[in-house]
Amino acid sequence: MIGNTIMDAGGPRVPHGRLWELLMRYMPLGVVLSLLVAVTGSSGSAGVSLPTDPRAKALVETGRELLGRGDVEAATDSFESALAVDPGNPATFLALGDAARASGMQGKAIHYYREALERDPNNLAALSGEGGAMAEKGAIEKAKGNLARLEGLCGRNCPEAQSLASVIAKGPVARVVSADAVKPDPVVEDN
Repeated sequence: MIGNTIMDAGGPRVPHGRLWELLMRYMPLGVVLSLLVAVTGSSGSAGVSLPTDPRAKALVETGRELLGRGDVEAATDSFESALAVDPGNPATFLALGDAARASGMQGKAIHYYREALERDPNNLAALSGEGGAMAEKGAIEKAKGNLARLEGLCGRNCPEAQSLASVIAKGPVARVVSADAVKPDPVVEDN
């Protein structure tokens, strides 16, 4: 009788045999379910990458050469062809982001860098490129957020962090406005 009760300091006796039995009966089930939830939740973020199609890799390399020579349009065509061959390759999205940024389309570049980051969240080049495009567009605080994340991943001395820091220091790129966008107010003068 004493083994089945808990003595409270001067209080009534509380039987714990039924509570102990329920606890012991369902604890293994709770542990198994907890482990199942933990494993299932972490498997989605494991980042298993599939091998890159060699044709896509060759097209990206060709596009990089074209981009290096300043032929942004031909480079973009090559990158888009690589994307058709291997639609999930983060390197292709990264290259498209670089091409869009080189042609002054920072918004489109940010989109491509985010696509690369969805597939590879810790891609240093994509974080740096996205931050650079944000800084060039004028979103300096968001770019600084990318810089902080880069510094957390690779330190202050990695090339990607240094590159982004220099782009942030330069500030936003001046927008080029066409003459049609700026229309002067008509002024009437006497001759």
